[in-house]
Amino acid sequence: IISRLRYLITIYHMHNLKANFDKIKPVCKLVLKKHLRKDGNVYHYPNKPQMTDSEVITLAVMAEYLSISSENCLFIKLRCEYKRQFPRLISRARFNIRRRKLQWYINEVAAQMAHLLGSSNETLIIDSAPVPICENARITRSKICKDDVDVLPDCGWNAIHKRYYYGFKLQLIVTEKGIPIMGSLYPASCHDTHALKSLNEIERTDCELLADKGYLSTGLQTSLFDDLKIKLITPLRSNMTKTPSQWNPSRRYKRKRIETIFSQLLDQFNLRKNYAKTLDGLISRILTKIAAFSVAQFINHQNNKPLNHIKYALAS
Repeated sequence: IISRLRYLITIYHMHNLKANFDKIKPVCKLVLKKHLRKDGNVYHYPNKPQMTDSEVITLAVMAEYLSISSENCLFIKLRCEYKRQFPRLISRARFNIRRRKLQWYINEVAAQMAHLLGSSNETLIIDSAPVPICENARITRSKICKDDVDVLPDCGWNAIHKRYYYGFKLQLIVTEKGIPIMGSLYPASCHDTHALKSLNEIERTDCELLADKGYLSTGLQTSLFDDLKIKLITPLRSNMTKTPSQWNPSRRYKRKRIETIFSQLLDQFNLRKNYAKTLDGLISRILTKIAAFSVAQFINHQNNKPLNHIKYALAS
């Protein structure tokens, strides 16, 4: 009976929005303490807002962790079931505006987690995942995410499902422990090697970078090593018999970590369910999902749990 009661209490806390909000809020305030003012905001507001910037970030992270992709569903639930627990709840439109405005600080949450949990000598892993924004039948009449003429959605090939899709591509770099280091969003038709050109934004150098065959490029391997001392290691194609290979079972095993991370982002964090209408909104949602993933890892680290057991991070 006691074990059954503990299980029911655990399930209650996992689905209680206020309980999860209270667990995530101190973590967000901890990593953003150098940016927050005394009133809990990162910006100066002439009129004091109902919710502080740290609370808006916490609410966004909490919703993504609990797989609540629809803001409409989130705010209906908050107003109907948690009205007393959230007496200063802002409107859904105001929340959406402020979350887009705070997207740099949401990204800072994930970046600070990488500093707290990672080490400078870890092997890095890079891979990409499709982020479709609509079904193929609606491509010709789709108008979403076209507000920036420099970054427009287009068609790309999904190697897993063996079909074309319409949208963007998420390039993610993680450590061998699975801690996200950097994420970038590109049009779906962009080649994977294009993401390697942004590696100069990474503070870590003199390390190994594991990738699949999509990143195979002799010229980029040479330039990365000469400029950043990053050693790009990929498996070879079957016709490259005379080229010496540094790929081995150990590196193959390490590279599987990022495949697990993408599976978690697709499952719990609904990577392909964004409901964004603008590119700015899509970016803020993707950043929030990665930040929520990193916060869950940090909470596991604090509670001495396995780092990547994300689903039950807030169960205790």
